[in-house]
Amino acid sequence: MSSLAKLKSVTTVVADTGDFEAMKTFQPQDATTNPSLILAAAGMDQYKALVDQAVSFGKQQGGSLEGQVEAAVDKLFVLFGCEILKIVPGRVSTEVDARLSFDKEAQLTKAKHLIKLYEEEGISKDRILIKLSSTWEGIQAARELERDHGIHCNLTLLFSMAQAVACADAGVTLISPFVGRILDWHVAHNPEKKSYEPLEDPGVVSVTKIYNYYKRFDYKTVVMGASFRNVGEVKALAGCDLLTISPKLLAELENSQDEMPEYLDAKKAKALELEKFDMDEKAFRWMMNEDQMATDKLSEGIRKFAQDQNKMDAMVRKLLQG
Repeated sequence: MSSLAKLKSVTTVVADTGDFEAMKTFQPQDATTNPSLILAAAGMDQYKALVDQAVSFGKQQGGSLEGQVEAAVDKLFVLFGCEILKIVPGRVSTEVDARLSFDKEAQLTKAKHLIKLYEEEGISKDRILIKLSSTWEGIQAARELERDHGIHCNLTLLFSMAQAVACADAGVTLISPFVGRILDWHVAHNPEKKSYEPLEDPGVVSVTKIYNYYKRFDYKTVVMGASFRNVGEVKALAGCDLLTISPKLLAELENSQDEMPEYLDAKKAKALELEKFDMDEKAFRWMMNEDQMATDKLSEGIRKFAQDQNKMDAMVRKLLQG
């Protein structure tokens, strides 16, 4: 058995890509996308028809150019999601515009609109995870979407226990803690420490703590480790509920025969002596303020996704004008 097959026996594997061919190759259960991945895929010749379809949809909406751009970009995200769902048997994650990360009501409106676009394409909301940034506002938007609308959410750009606890308390379906970006921060801020053994990797340690906390206190929210830098990080989180992995690392796992010990174990987590956090907005903001890494990486991640959303808008705007 390949290492990938062994991993699939203990963890649900998700493809972290917008490339359909990669999904066909590695046969993940689910797929997740973000503005950066969709932007990269939208520039590939093989996906030109989807871009053209979205631009045509935008034009049909009439109104202002900016309104048409927004309509076309939303449609493009949904069209990519629909194609992905022809390949994966499970769910696809579709991201709400990162520029709305601090506006709860705007995130609610956008999430419901994306679900409506999927339903117009014949896709049930049960097959969609709406991705929201793990800001306080994003988490509260997710609480309302889950509770009042039955819309399942994936809280992304998650780097801390404060974010994880707030998400679990809000009853969100899934969180995506970013393993590799946590490692990046620690490497950048500790010049004498440029590498870590997999089980000591700061991103791995963070996700392990979150996983154990969730299982210890019977939270229904599941953990999907994301943003991996190497296969060592992936292997060190075997047993996690889900792991979303890039095609490059999926290929490495497919071509390896290494053993895959199950490091994360819900039964073992149950026996741990852990303190339960009381989380409200004041506690959340204070814990984030005290965690420089989480604060830095959350703001950086939002900026990066917003930049790629702006690039996507610019590409679509040019096509609409052309």
